[in-house]
Amino acid sequence: MLRLLLPLAGLAAILRAAGIPPRSFGIDYDCNCFVKDGRPFRYISGSIHYSRVPQYYWKDRLLKMKMAGLDAIQTYVPWNYHEPQLGVYDFSGDKDLEYFLQLANDTGLLVILRAGPYICAEWDMGGLPAWLLEKKSIVLRSSDSDYLAAVEKWMGVLLPKMRPHLYQNGGPIIMVQVENEYGSYFACDYDYLRALLKLFRQHLGDEVVLFTTDGASQFHLRCGALQGLYATVDFAPGVNVTAAFLAQRSSEPTGPLVNSEFYTGWLDHWGHRHSVVPAQTIAKTLNEILARGANVNLYMFIGGTNFAYWNGANMPYMPQPTSYDYDAPLSEAGDLTEKYFALRKVIGMYNQLPEGLIPPTTPKFAYGKVRLQKVGTVVEVLDRLSHAGPVRSTYPLTFVELKQYFGFVLYRTTLPKNCTEPTQLSSPSNGVHDRAYVSIDGVPQGVLERDKSLSINITGKAGANLDIVVENMGRVNFGRYNNDFKGLVSNLTLDEDILADWEIYPLDIDGAVNHDINRHLDQPKRSVGDPLSYEAPTFYTGTLSIPEGIPDLPQDTYVKFPGWTKGQIWINGFNLGRYWPVRGPQLTLFVPRNILVSSVPNNITVLELERSPCSTQACEIEFVDKPSINGTTQYKSYAPQLFARDLWLNHL
Repeated sequence: MLRLLLPLAGLAAILRAAGIPPRSFGIDYDCNCFVKDGRPFRYISGSIHYSRVPQYYWKDRLLKMKMAGLDAIQTYVPWNYHEPQLGVYDFSGDKDLEYFLQLANDTGLLVILRAGPYICAEWDMGGLPAWLLEKKSIVLRSSDSDYLAAVEKWMGVLLPKMRPHLYQNGGPIIMVQVENEYGSYFACDYDYLRALLKLFRQHLGDEVVLFTTDGASQFHLRCGALQGLYATVDFAPGVNVTAAFLAQRSSEPTGPLVNSEFYTGWLDHWGHRHSVVPAQTIAKTLNEILARGANVNLYMFIGGTNFAYWNGANMPYMPQPTSYDYDAPLSEAGDLTEKYFALRKVIGMYNQLPEGLIPPTTPKFAYGKVRLQKVGTVVEVLDRLSHAGPVRSTYPLTFVELKQYFGFVLYRTTLPKNCTEPTQLSSPSNGVHDRAYVSIDGVPQGVLERDKSLSINITGKAGANLDIVVENMGRVNFGRYNNDFKGLVSNLTLDEDILADWEIYPLDIDGAVNHDINRHLDQPKRSVGDPLSYEAPTFYTGTLSIPEGIPDLPQDTYVKFPGWTKGQIWINGFNLGRYWPVRGPQLTLFVPRNILVSSVPNNITVLELERSPCSTQACEIEFVDKPSINGTTQYKSYAPQLFARDLWLNHL
């Protein structure tokens, strides 16, 4: 490492003589390094996604990252988080990106901004807005004129906001990533990358370092790298570090070595084991990277939470859970872990660790059990969920055609014939995206699920209402199938006859929850009897009162669902996310203290989609002080291979 730095002894004076401004960041290809303010610079960075951490906790997480010895943070900008509907922009509250950047700056952390437009990130549709799919034939992540026009409009909003935060303008942003892992995408459209390069330069100027990130192989870099964008790579612990950086050298013969995603853990999927990577494995490879003088970003340093409906999915269709813990050095709740201290020790061998106290793990509180009451089924409260009434169509419409991008839609038709004997209801083209809860005149019949359950037997009389509540479980975020349409995307058949004449109800459940879904409803009597194998999707509500006389409440907590099956939960109108304990591995959901209040009872709404415990046992959920994200009753027989996105190459 000394041999690398010795030629730089007089570099600062030379740069000053050349009129380089006092605040600058760039690449020196002669010394194979970054240069910050005229001096050679190597960064050690960690990923935090502001969209996965409540604003209330941004400062806590950033300070813990600073105290680990990091120079910088890396964060993604999810386009769909800020432009959920065409032309409707939101940078407020938890979406206040500029405030997040200011906090990072105030904490003494530089920022590596991954601006998209595509980000992957295990985030719904890789950050691309679903409304792009209103043009069915659109080729995402390409020079398709409609796609590029939308990108240009979005970047015309985002990038001017970012320019004042660039390092040379007094802000923390030292580098901006263009696109993400484009070499793993089928399109291989250099015109697209050139258009992005021109667009980013137009809005950000010529001084900022623009870069790309791809897998550490010539295969990935072939379509991911472009002249004018500095090519970096990503790779996992345990790999041959020399070989990985040689792949980068195939695109960048000189310049700094950079691993933009050094994995500290790995992502999860419903029905698979929680991914765990030993701290010692990561520490060993991190030391090898740093000993080479290379730059590194630890992905993730804190994973956080896929609140609401923001989780993504991979192919073959596997949605990710609400927790994005990632087995990172800071847990989903920001807790200090053994891994945090192990990596901090390695970082301390190369960076001077800050003096002072590391912020402690936040206290958690077990508030105990909360009894819930049944409000009614989706069909029973339909007028509150779909004020505009149904859209009528001969054949089913997708979520995008209804301009309903997330959540749930109710599809209704009538049985065209008597089905006194079990009759097969099918999705022959695997057209249920992603999960459909079927009932006839309020009597549950079963569940259709993408790739897994394409037909069920139903019974009912001619003319009866066939109601199908379809859940969007998260759009594909990686590979060629990110044009992931939701709803009934192809026809259903009844005994091979196509069902037609649909009434389709977009359901604004989040809006209804915020307007007190259970007001003025007659509370149904609690029935006790034989448990049904399925129940119709049903709302339950209850309240949590924070105990008095205990200082510093409310505190963070976790909610678990004993006896519940699958659904969604809101607290005080905040959409915490999906629960699915019967499939796992996640059994508890993280509840940050900022959504709780102590002055009045906290309103809880649960939408149980399949089967509650309420007819056979206590109708309760429970608030506990410890998470459980590695338990399940339906594991696959194999553990998915860590770090192996390439297993999905046949779906690219």
